[in-house]
Amino acid sequence: MDREILIQAEHLQRDYGPIRAVHDVSFELAKGDVLGFLGPNGAGKSTTMQMLTGTLAPSAGTIRVRGVDLLDHPRRAKRELGYLPEQPPLYRELTVDEYLRYCARLRGVPGREVTAAVDRARARCGLNEVRRRLIANLSKGYQQRVGIAQAILHNPAAVILDEPTVGLDPIQIREIRGLIRELGEAHGIILSTHILPEVQGTCNRVQIIHRGRLVFADSMQGLESHLQAQACIVAFRQPPAIETLQQLAGVEEVAELGQGRFRLRYTGDNPAEALTERAVNAGWGLQELIPERRTLEQIFVELTSRDAAEEAA
Repeated sequence: MDREILIQAEHLQRDYGPIRAVHDVSFELAKGDVLGFLGPNGAGKSTTMQMLTGTLAPSAGTIRVRGVDLLDHPRRAKRELGYLPEQPPLYRELTVDEYLRYCARLRGVPGREVTAAVDRARARCGLNEVRRRLIANLSKGYQQRVGIAQAILHNPAAVILDEPTVGLDPIQIREIRGLIRELGEAHGIILSTHILPEVQGTCNRVQIIHRGRLVFADSMQGLESHLQAQACIVAFRQPPAIETLQQLAGVEEVAELGQGRFRLRYTGDNPAEALTERAVNAGWGLQELIPERRTLEQIFVELTSRDAAEEAA
């Protein structure tokens, strides 16, 4: 089945005088995608988000929203975009309903459709119980929900969320993540964040930006292969000498962990089968053989550190 492409960003570049904040960034967002856009502070995430939403013009490159060029036809393109900035644009002196009706008019929702649009967005974001409360009196979690509701009022094709869970408690974070996953079924979502578990718990695709460049882009399934480290932990009842383990085919490095346990780093094929056979024949008493997994944080640090080292070289 063909993917419906909602956003196409091609060769985006943004300069601030002599400083290039974004370098040749290209990617696509399809319907059903929840794309995690990761990067450290100052990596170019917010600049990229501002270009995608049309609040900042790129120095070079193009952005198409459902095939409409954002620079040439901004009004048409922005009808298909919803945006929640890191600081939600809330009017605290209004009730939830008053604010959403105001936002619907700003979004150009026809008068006869405003009530239905507000009711739909409010229900999807779990705001029905607080519809008549002042926004100033809501918890941070509910205020974030109101911010998301204003972003989806006009039923846009793509929704861009910038750090939507910052400052929330664990329960609120879980609720917002669930809401984002649900929205991802009917829209395309770009989730800009520097919180790594956010991506693993919410997204089906991930991109990492560092110093204005994309240094990683893959599906979460593809990420799984990167999380599988070329290492394993083994334990023996009668452990052999480290030198013996180092002689196994493919084993590159052996570290002793104590109490008969070792960490084996290898290249190429996993040596588990050969190791098991050798352990049985030699009577080592194999008790444990566990593939080691890297964390997303480790991959993130490796990619950004490698990029910095390459630039320094």
